Order: sequence, then C-alpha cells, then structure tokens
Amino acid sequence: MARGQAESLFPMLEELMGEADTVWQELDAIGVGVGPGNFTGIRISVSAARGLALSLGIPAVGISTFEAIFHIAGRPSGRVAVFLPARKDSAYFQIFAGGRPQGPAFLEPDGLPRDPQWAEAVKAVVGPGDDGRCRQVAIELGRASEGPVPEQLVVDGLNEQAKAITAIAAGRFGSRNERPKPLYVRPVNAAPARGAPPAMLP
Repeated sequence: MARGQAESLFPMLEELMGEADTVWQELDAIGVGVGPGNFTGIRISVSAARGLALSLGIPAVGISTFEAIFHIAGRPSGRVAVFLPARKDSAYFQIFAGGRPQGPAFLEPDGLPRDPQWAEAVKAVVGPGDDGRCRQVAIELGRASEGPVPEQLVVDGLNEQAKAITAIAAGRFGSRNERPKPLYVRPVNAAPARGAPPAMLP
C-alpha cells in the first residue's frame, strides 16, 4: 500500500477482530512487526501497537521480520543466513545460530553477501520469494567461504509472517520486553522535527 496506510490500519484491525469474534479488551498482548521494511509503514505500525498497548494496559512485543521468516522456515539449526529483499536490488541480512540472532542486521547494496568471515559455516539460507534470489545468495555464500553451497529454504506470504509474529509474541509477552521500536538497518532519510519533542510516557 503506497498511500493511506495510517487511515486504513484501524479499519483493517477492526475487521480482523470481527473475523476473530473478539474485542480489544480480551487481548492479553499485542505483537507487532518492527522491520526492516518500509520506513513509514513500520513507524505507523509500531506507534499504533504502542498506543493500543498503553490504552489497554497490556504489553506490546516487537518482532523483527528476520525472526518471523526464520520461524516460518521451521527454525533450522546451525548457522543460518536470513535475508530480506530491499529496494533497488539490495537486501537485508542477519545471521541466526542456536535459534537466535547473532550480531546486528546489515544491508548489502547489490543483494549478495561476500564477506568470507560472515559466510563461514553457514548451513542454510532462508528468504522470501521464489524468484531465484535465495539460490543466488546461497551460491555467493558458498563462493565466499570456499565451501559447499548452503541449503536454500524459501518462505513466502505476508499472512504467514503475521502468524509467525503472533506465535513468537505469544511466547514472549510474559517476560520482560522493551517497548517495540522500528528496526532501521539503513539511515533514516526523514528530516527531524523543528519543534520541541513531546513528553514521553514511562
């Protein structure tokens, strides 16, 4: 959706709640995707989740797109490269090992990781789509590490990502979690506000 994201969000949520035959007051927690992704869309979704959580008195749990994709793939063991296509043929990457992210996410401008140290011992590549990108990434990782081409696990579907975010958040909301905030891998390209910042609630 290129425009009207903010205006469309709550009507969509109301429709979803109706389909689930539930009301806001019955929620125990809110799971929200924090990106990486579209700057505006991520800011809107995270702000909405935090506002709802505050008004309902329940926790909001932020889940990265990398975590959701990794979950959809069945949480493969070993050292796993998770990637997400970005604009202009670039791609976001993050390594998982032992079922958890290892180090920060990063952006490759041409969409292919070539750092031998990063590529070493990667057993599988997980990414969305069936356009061949997953295999391209796996081949480049094998070349960079001078080892075998990692297994390719292709995942797809926004609905599946939403289900994964829900499942991960359900397993976390009883523990201590920071308030969700957008996961920015690239620098934010928006100009800062000129006025005084608003007071932040605890």
